[in-house]
Amino acid sequence: MNFHILTRFPDMVEQGLSASILGRAEQAGLISVHAVNIRDYTEDRHLHVDDYPYGGGAGMVMQPGPVVKAVRSVQEKLDRPARVIYLSPQGKTFSQPMARELAREEDLILLCGHYEGLDERAIELVVTEQVSIGDYVLTGGELAAMVMVDAIARMVPGVLTNSESAEEESFMQGLLEYPQYTRPEVFEGKAVPEVLLSGHHANIAAWRRRESLRRTLAARPELLDRAELSKKDRAWLDELRREMSGPDGGDT
Repeated sequence: MNFHILTRFPDMVEQGLSASILGRAEQAGLISVHAVNIRDYTEDRHLHVDDYPYGGGAGMVMQPGPVVKAVRSVQEKLDRPARVIYLSPQGKTFSQPMARELAREEDLILLCGHYEGLDERAIELVVTEQVSIGDYVLTGGELAAMVMVDAIARMVPGVLTNSESAEEESFMQGLLEYPQYTRPEVFEGKAVPEVLLSGHHANIAAWRRRESLRRTLAARPELLDRAELSKKDRAWLDELRREMSGPDGGDT
């Protein structure tokens, strides 16, 4: 899978995505990350890609010319048209299902905004969709693009050495992940749950599922509305709700 990231800071993107799992995946040819410098497509002798907004207001706006040229330059080199995703707070919220869906693409073009945003005409001409990674403001779209690349690349076959690593992680089954433990068995008076030392795989799986439900109920209960739950899951949730409500039925 090939990621084409259009940015004013190509070094930031390439260095940030060249380490750990993604770095190994790129070396193995499973993914490629190509940072395209938008400044290379400006006709301004000072390499400016922004200007003051028409109608007044604070900040600067990215000009349409360099952005449109950069996107079209990338598209011309591909065998088929690629989706162009503009990282924007006005976009649809990025999620695990979206990462899984985007991982099926051969090429993705991620456009990083800056300043007060991007001239609307560039969005109308070359952007196919807008995506947000959350309801907060970043200096630019680079960090958001890197988050998306990391999440999407993990869904590409072969990127993770253990296929179960992706399937059991948070959100893959609609729930938060269960607690994890490693050596030593006791640390500062806190012991690893006995069931994890038992070697009884069925009991361990049941404990993990119940703890996953507990965490989701406590921290992200809205996820339960979309999760695939069995009759056993729903029974556990009833028990957990009673536990969390306290002995008198009220909140503790």
